[in-house]
Amino acid sequence: MTPSSPRAVTVRVPAKVNVQLAVGAARADGFHDLANVFLAVGLYDEVTAVPADTLTITCEGPDAGQVPLDRTNLAARAAELLAARHGIEPRVHLHIAKDIPVAGGMAGGSADGAGALLACDALWGTGATREELLDICAELGSDVPFSLVGGAALGTGRGERLTPLETGGTFHWVFAVADGGLSTPAVYREFDRLTEGTDVPAPEASPALLDALRSGDTAALAKSLSNDLQPAALSLFPSLAATLEAGTKAGALAALVSGSGPTTAFLAADAASASAVADALLASGTCRTARVAAGPAPGATLIG
Repeated sequence: MTPSSPRAVTVRVPAKVNVQLAVGAARADGFHDLANVFLAVGLYDEVTAVPADTLTITCEGPDAGQVPLDRTNLAARAAELLAARHGIEPRVHLHIAKDIPVAGGMAGGSADGAGALLACDALWGTGATREELLDICAELGSDVPFSLVGGAALGTGRGERLTPLETGGTFHWVFAVADGGLSTPAVYREFDRLTEGTDVPAPEASPALLDALRSGDTAALAKSLSNDLQPAALSLFPSLAATLEAGTKAGALAALVSGSGPTTAFLAADAASASAVADALLASGTCRTARVAAGPAPGATLIG
């Protein structure tokens, strides 16, 4: 750091919903080829980086007690990778103000990794290019690059190769947060078990879904939503079926498990409908809480 370097940097970074998650068969390396259509939504974590003698992490907010505060946290790993590339020590304290559900299939951990990366780059003045930041994000995990980019994008490969997508309007969502979490690797293992002996098609993005995003047509998007991991998530977490049913009965245009779950996502016609669906979900007793958010939302953004 130089004398003119900032004493603190805060980055805001969004949650995501997978409006399509097409999953191919397991590859030799254990990963799966994906056609993963991401939409960033307006639930945010904030990551603040300040100079410190050593790398430390603190966290506040809902479910903060479930967030690891050691070097397994993607925020810590992001700081380490950036520092290593630039020949410096990762002397930073990272504070995460968490509002994205934890272990909910909404990329909260990935968001923190992207947020920490951008914050440390600004704090240390490393001057990393966008390409370098995205490369580090891909090393951190499949969802991390999208957390940096935001908006809407198609992720291919294992989800880390992004193609930005046009969106023609605002989409209103409700996210029902379950009691308990689901391990993403466990959900993929269950997907492999459920599809064993079957011909799993190569994943492709749905042209109808991409058209709906481009035109801002909520009704068309509702008809096109899909998640190939949903059967596996329901197999491991059967009570999610009652949540999906409650939201649909309350007037949601469509319902699906968000990513690997166990958060469930409901697409609503407008902001008022989303509020009504959220109220009904809370009253149903089938989820711990329900959150309203709209997308697309911007990716990781310096806010202070």
